Amino acid sequence: MGTAQLLITTERLHNRIERLSHIGKIGETGVCRLALSREDREAVELVKSWMEEAGMTARIDNFGNLIGRLEGANPDAPILMLGSHIDSQPYGGRFDGVIGVLGALEAVQTLHEQGVTPTVPVEVVAFCDEEGSRFNKGLFGSRGILGKLEEGELERADKDGVTRRQALIEFGCDIDKFAESEYSHGSIGSYLELHIEQGPVLESLDQAVGIVSGISGPLWWTVELNGFAGHAGSVPMPLRKDALLGSAKIIAALNDIAKQDPEAPTVGTVGNLQVFPNSRNIVAEQVTFTVDLRDIDLERRNVREAELRKAIETICAECGLTYTIREDTNSEPRYCAEWIKHIMREEASAIGLTPPEIMSGPFHDALALSYVCDYAMIFVRSKDGISHNPKEYSSPEDISLGTELLYRTMVKMLERA
Repeated sequence: MGTAQLLITTERLHNRIERLSHIGKIGETGVCRLALSREDREAVELVKSWMEEAGMTARIDNFGNLIGRLEGANPDAPILMLGSHIDSQPYGGRFDGVIGVLGALEAVQTLHEQGVTPTVPVEVVAFCDEEGSRFNKGLFGSRGILGKLEEGELERADKDGVTRRQALIEFGCDIDKFAESEYSHGSIGSYLELHIEQGPVLESLDQAVGIVSGISGPLWWTVELNGFAGHAGSVPMPLRKDALLGSAKIIAALNDIAKQDPEAPTVGTVGNLQVFPNSRNIVAEQVTFTVDLRDIDLERRNVREAELRKAIETICAECGLTYTIREDTNSEPRYCAEWIKHIMREEASAIGLTPPEIMSGPFHDALALSYVCDYAMIFVRSKDGISHNPKEYSSPEDISLGTELLYRTMVKMLERA
């Protein structure tokens, strides 16, 4: 596979990935580069310098997005947008999001070095806060440029009490000028994103890259259970209102609900849990935890959601608890454009690849863009399917092939524009 000569400059691409990995580095291979942090700003400035080196004009908008632009022969035409993100999880890896931004940058630089003026403008975007790990709601920058932010988002606070509003201002953004950073309807023609798979499918198929069929719809909740605190040594078991016990039962119920059909790609996760008073000899009075439920089939996900709501109601009644459910994110599955996938198949064949078509369980900035334009994604094989972990790894060879396919797909899309 991958027998044709690559047109991109692989050494430059991988040197940039390596240099970026040193900003926010933890341990030998990990990265902690939270959105709108000092480390994020340092990374944005470095990538901005590379965009300018690649022949683009570059700017940071009021949502914290870094945007590089290569002007087209028709500057008013709908743009071809490429991108991903460079913010990370608190215990993340070097490749998540990064290869999508630096791969897109390499693709555009290759085009520029060949002296080609694209028919339409091409923009490379490093979107702000795709991960959602700092303020518990992601896709901030990609939703922001589309005017899709929700009420109260700026007041969301991180674990240290810093609000997104404060963080944006410290980052240099003007929150009173969000409208100036929004894209008008129809101004984005199409969107391409390169990303590591973050799963084991490509490795199991011994394939370097894959073509994404669509993105599962994520449903995010914050659930709060309230019971009554009491002495762990004196409150009889039948009289307890233990919020932590209730949450444990709900977490187990979510696991059972999500895996009841082994053939379905449904997944359910509780990734964050906070206990009050959080003492070893006090019955927990309050527990707050997150729920992440995803499926490519919206009807099936709706059924699982209803089952989970019923389980929460039943368990809380049994444990003497009250509860609230706050919906943080609710997105339907979104499918990639067939015409772009067709180009990808043809260009993959030209470089000796036969990429499988696979679903994305994780969401990406492409999910937000899918509501305003045709989109497509390329996945690169992840070793052992690991992501959101310092052990995350994709080989330079696989990343190069994914970037080459991104470049060739971009060129064909520009010819069609």
